[in-house]
Amino acid sequence: MTLVAEVRPAGAPTRNEAPCQEWSDADAETFIRTVYLQHGNQLLWYAARLLEGDWHRAQDVLQEAAIRAWRHAAKQGGAPQAMRPWLFTVVRNLVIDRHRARMLRPVTPDPLEDTVVAVADEVDRLLTTHMVADALGELTQQQREILRLMYFNGSSVAEVSELLGIPQGTVKSRTHNALRALKRVLAARGFHG
Repeated sequence: MTLVAEVRPAGAPTRNEAPCQEWSDADAETFIRTVYLQHGNQLLWYAARLLEGDWHRAQDVLQEAAIRAWRHAAKQGGAPQAMRPWLFTVVRNLVIDRHRARMLRPVTPDPLEDTVVAVADEVDRLLTTHMVADALGELTQQQREILRLMYFNGSSVAEVSELLGIPQGTVKSRTHNALRALKRVLAARGFHG
């Protein structure tokens, strides 16, 4: 028969003493480390088995059980070695509580999970370019020229104004009218991009 020395925080009560309500942080750390050393692996495996192999949730359950063991020891007394049956009960109850909470509030899918995000690929870009180029053929020469200078060459209103010898306001209104005409042609072809 192997005897295990009782590990208890300094100032912690023995089973026959009244519990000490003023344990330090170092006492808590020592107590919880002892719980993990003596029971951690078995409790983790037990929790993981109850949680169908979810190790992350099992670790959360184990942490909560260790904290509850500390609170229990602070109120009732007791060494970490003697708490094994109590800890297994706590782990089981925590798993049951989490399961019940999930049943009351089922996990709802994130609204973004069902969102279809259009990803621009080369095919879409090529089709759009082809449709726009084809639609430009239905515009007047003046409309095509103003769109080419403003959008395809990337010229500013002032540069186009100087190049064509027309006021900047005229450049703006011609650009606006050319874009409207292009949108009408594309809409007539079923393109709404």
